[in-house]
This record gives sequence, C-alpha cells and structure tokens, in this order.
Amino acid sequence: MQPRRFLIPLLIPTLLCASAALAQDKGTVNPKPLPPLANPNDPKLGAKELFARKYLPAAADKPRAIGFYAHGCIAGAEGLPINGEAWQVMRLSRNRYFAHPDMVALVKRVAMKAKKDAGWNGILVGDMSQPRGGPMLTGHASHQVGLDADIWLTPAPARQLSRNEREDMSATMMVREDRLDIDPRVFTPGHLVVIRAAAQEPAVQRIFVNAAIKKALCREAKGDRNWLSKVRPMWGHDYHFHIRIKCPPGSGECETQPDPGEGEGCKPADLAFWFKDSVLHPKPPKVPPKPKPPMTMAQLPPACRAVLNMPDAKQ
Repeated sequence: MQPRRFLIPLLIPTLLCASAALAQDKGTVNPKPLPPLANPNDPKLGAKELFARKYLPAAADKPRAIGFYAHGCIAGAEGLPINGEAWQVMRLSRNRYFAHPDMVALVKRVAMKAKKDAGWNGILVGDMSQPRGGPMLTGHASHQVGLDADIWLTPAPARQLSRNEREDMSATMMVREDRLDIDPRVFTPGHLVVIRAAAQEPAVQRIFVNAAIKKALCREAKGDRNWLSKVRPMWGHDYHFHIRIKCPPGSGECETQPDPGEGEGCKPADLAFWFKDSVLHPKPPKVPPKPKPPMTMAQLPPACRAVLNMPDAKQ
C-alpha cells in the first residue's frame, strides 16, 4: 500500500470539467482537497461526490469488488506504487492508482513483459480506480470496482518523470489523421507485444483499443492469434489501451461481463461499423442532449454505503 505521505498532497483537484478525463487531459501539481459537503446524506446527491472525498482505501479483511464495472465500489483496494522497476504512474493528482490486488499484480507483470519482450523502458499507467472505487467526478463511467486499468501507448522514458511532467505530459496519438489506420511513425511492433502480453493474461476479459489499432493488430499478429478475441474496438482509446479483468475467484458480490466470443474479430464485417463515415466523423445533434442526473448511492449496491463508512486502511 502507498505510504500516507504520497496520498495527502495528491488529493483530487477542485477544478472539474465536463469533458472526459482522457490520457491527454492535464492535471495539477498542487491539488486542493474538495470542500466539505453541506448535506452528505442528501438522497439526490451524486455518489461521485462522496467517493471523491475518500482519499484512502477502506480497511477490509480481504479485497471486495462489489457490483459491476460501471456500477459499484471496492473495499481493501491496493495502491500501485507510483514508481516501479518498469512502470510510472501518471496524473497523480487524480488519486486513481488503486485497484484490486489482482489487478495491481497484473499491471506489474505487463510492465515487466514490456521491458523484457518489447524492449521498452517500461509502461506509463493512467487511471485505475479511486481508493474506494465508485463513480468519478470526471471521466470514466467504468473503473468503479478496481478491475480496470488504463495503460498509455506512450512507452516510458529511460528516466523517472517529475511531478510536473506526470501532470502536463500528453500521451501520444497512435491513430492516423484520417482515422482509418495507425500512424506508422509512432505505432511500432513493440505495441503489439505489450497489448498481446496483457491479452494473454488468463484473468483479462477485455482490452479496449481504437478500431484502427485493432485493425493493425489483426494485420500484424503472427502465430497464436487467440488473444485477439479479447481485444475490442472502442471509442476514445487512441492514446491508451484499457485492461479489464474478470471478477476474482470468490468475489460473490462482483458482477462480471460475459466472455467475448471466440472469433478474432478481424473480419471486415467485424470492423465495418467503426470505419463508417458517420462513426468516424459524427455530426453534432440538432438538439443537445440533456445531461444525465448523477448516479446516487441508492443506485449502487447497498454494500457500497458500508464501504464509504469503513475506517481508512492503515498506511
């Protein structure tokens, strides 16, 4: 678990925005704690306001992933050390480098494989989950139960990044300007090696990438291609890839997704939707959609209320 000295200065900043917290969105070196809530028991209050104010994991006898990836929380989360032999955590101010211990261990393994097999110095780790999971103030709908992790497609440099760099540095766009394929100037064979290493982990259920990256992987993968079935096209994953693992054994409170089909997903028909002009260049709606009301505690599994009230894990 992370020492307390790393956590207190890295509180979630008060500056919020409506846009998604993508890999290239900048953070702040001097985040401030969120102000106290006037009425934390208001049933209409967004659950994200409560979870964002929990800066440390909940103490638990064993890790508990509760609910669904986009509808839950976690007790007994573990913090990924912000520096490792083959990884560095980015956007520290978000305080989103917590996960189920199984996910933390998997990220470390993928990092070491990136260093050993892809020739990278290591990986840059983006958002995982908040200390107690739950909905976030900005960005993801998922990442709520400690079983999701974003890995930047920018290889780690050969030195330790400064706090400023971790907040200001932008991830590298991997997709060509016309959105139809990868940019060969930046997407290398090493990227295939790293994504394949993650996909071949038995616990991994899905990996989300931009459709152009999926197309490149289909084109370039040799030998055993069974892992391609786990790699799924998804909007917004042209700077990073997203690892999702299954509910760990014995996690009766966790709700998993059905496993993806066995096919590679590489047939033209499998990818056709993602390369339609209406998908690549969507027109804005004539009438802007009304913002959805925030998810409340009543909409989360009842156990998540208890998770909020648990004492902090010892650091």
